[in-house]
Amino acid sequence: MIVVSDTSPLNYLILIELHDILPKLFDRILIPAAVHHELKSADAPDPIKRFLVEAPGWLEVRPSPEIDATLRQLDSGERGVIALALSTKADSVLLDERKGRQAARERGLRVSGTLGVIRRAADQGLITLPDALDRLEKTNFRATPKLFNSLRGSTTRSSR
Repeated sequence: MIVVSDTSPLNYLILIELHDILPKLFDRILIPAAVHHELKSADAPDPIKRFLVEAPGWLEVRPSPEIDATLRQLDSGERGVIALALSTKADSVLLDERKGRQAARERGLRVSGTLGVIRRAADQGLITLPDALDRLEKTNFRATPKLFNSLRGSTTRSSR
């Protein structure tokens, strides 16, 4: 399975030290050059900078193909993710921002985000969902407490 990731999912998975689940969930993880540039920002947290210094072989940086003019309302990373996913016929994209997710779905792409990756890894027994959610809540990741509690509750129900 080929997945194209935006900055946010990679950023948060690195910050909570769960980025190593990505190659266990997906065969190939691609990022467009625009996402690589965003991750290399001078404002990036130190764990991100350290990750990029020794970037793993499973992370493939690709030039972004030509961008559809109808995507101009999105940031450069989101535009690049969608364009790269369409040009490579990727199986899925990893996007957290609502507008980007909507634009990707409108173009027929399967969409997941940070929480979806975490949930999938937990479902496959790679991580413990409550622990991962606790770590994520300690970052500046934006999700409602209701959503976090809903995910925690689904773990309880599914383990009965």
